[in-house]
Amino acid sequence: MTDAWSDRQRRSIMNLCVNSKLGTVFLSSKECSNEAHTSENIFEYVDKCIEEVGPENVVQVVTDNASNNMGASKLLKEKRPTIFWISCATHTINLMLEAIGGLTRYKKIIDQAKKLTVFIYSHHKSLALMRKYTKKRNIIRPGVTRFASAFLTLQSLSEKRVQLRHMFTSKEWEDCKLAKTVKGTSSYATVVSASFWTGVIICLRVFTPLVKVLRMVDADWKPSMGFIYGELQRVKKEIINALNDNKNAYGPIIDIISKKSSKRLDTCLHLTTYILNPYYFYNNPDVRDDLEANDAVVDFIGVLFP
Repeated sequence: MTDAWSDRQRRSIMNLCVNSKLGTVFLSSKECSNEAHTSENIFEYVDKCIEEVGPENVVQVVTDNASNNMGASKLLKEKRPTIFWISCATHTINLMLEAIGGLTRYKKIIDQAKKLTVFIYSHHKSLALMRKYTKKRNIIRPGVTRFASAFLTLQSLSEKRVQLRHMFTSKEWEDCKLAKTVKGTSSYATVVSASFWTGVIICLRVFTPLVKVLRMVDADWKPSMGFIYGELQRVKKEIINALNDNKNAYGPIIDIISKKSSKRLDTCLHLTTYILNPYYFYNNPDVRDDLEANDAVVDFIGVLFP
């Protein structure tokens, strides 16, 4: 698994880790400040580490979806055709969530929620009042990714809806100087708006199935490869049901999930582990007759034993 980042001194660092059934182990780190992160440089670094570990011990290389990583994957395929290069599931699912959150219907609610929480946390008086009415419980909760944090904030707002309404309609808030400001009146309008809370509920119904998959693939407690494809199929069904089978509502979301999954989370490796996973194979008879998955098994074997 590779990851590139910058430290506090703005040095460009590339890390390599190995993941197996025993967990994740740090393998190597390289400073790349004087080098461009080209496909060739990434490939050479990864290939050198594959040689150290032993090519026969490597099933796949996992990176994010940046174009230079995708270029490196082609170089690896030429030299080591039996090793897969797979997009990071956490990164891909987060891209799905961000794209769905960018749709007008959901972006409006997320933006309103952000403005409300930023306003509350920007002032000592509003923060103290909020903690008083919520019994010292916070709204903002950190998640595994930036969008997961936004989702958790929406979830937290929904849980504290009654307390926030009591706060913004209280005598204490009415007497507070912040209540007379532009941002104060805007926050008040948001909290007492029925359409805002309805929008929050719809957002949670749409995002919750994907966030569950995000948590699964980001956790270390169980290998997730055999569940990714099957869970994304379940996500699509849950979202369609959540939006009352309204194609105009669910269509753009399903398109985003399918587009982001294509050639990233629906490779022959994903489909093979899906059809060989007893959780799906024995629970759903249709899985055995899935032509695409059966063809993927043949392709997978063809890669491992050309």
